[in-house]
Amino acid sequence: MTDPVAYPVPNRLRETAVGERPQERLEKHGVGALNDTELLAMLLRSGTRGQDVLTLASRLLAESGSLAGLANWKEKDFRKLKGIGHVKALQLITVMEVAVRVVTQQLGDNPLLNRSELIAGCVRPFTISLEVEKFWVLCLNRKNRLIKRVEISSGSATSSLAHPREVFRAAIREGACAIACVHNHPSGDPAPSAADMQVTRQLREAARAVDIELIDHVIIGRASADPLGLGYFSFRAAGML
Repeated sequence: MTDPVAYPVPNRLRETAVGERPQERLEKHGVGALNDTELLAMLLRSGTRGQDVLTLASRLLAESGSLAGLANWKEKDFRKLKGIGHVKALQLITVMEVAVRVVTQQLGDNPLLNRSELIAGCVRPFTISLEVEKFWVLCLNRKNRLIKRVEISSGSATSSLAHPREVFRAAIREGACAIACVHNHPSGDPAPSAADMQVTRQLREAARAVDIELIDHVIIGRASADPLGLGYFSFRAAGML
């Protein structure tokens, strides 16, 4: 069996016209003018023998699916690509963590959480890199502003994660007047399972018993895996609460 013929790989950076390379476009037009590949190329700074930085950036996006997908990656994932060593991998996971923290801090200390999209946006930054399901209760004051986010449980994607007793124990401890419950689907598809619907019914009944309003139960997924393109499912919006 003969070895495959090795064809030269085009150098995209060298073939890009002077004045149209990422750094030059950044200096001329500002960071908003760069596409995702160019942004990554600016972070990577250099490629490797046989693979220029634009090609390496394109491979990263192809492997991860998107910039958001890179936030799920660990050091070992980055290092699978030729041209990314230990130090560069650490730099990239640091940048991804900075991005998550920026989004989190922009929400403020006590955001208003009276709509499903606001609830999803509040918790999404904490779900980006998760490979297991987690369940949170958002404890709210009488004006539906966040008092505290409490993680109730964490487990595998097939586990039943929450019991109403634990949810409302946390709500009562924090003096909540209302709550919103949130959990993630690592698969990305936010469609509720039979177990999700069962726990929502239990939460609804328990809320009535303790006189704490259940604003919503939201499942976080990814827009790319959601037939509706939202990236989350709201039991309230679906008329199931």
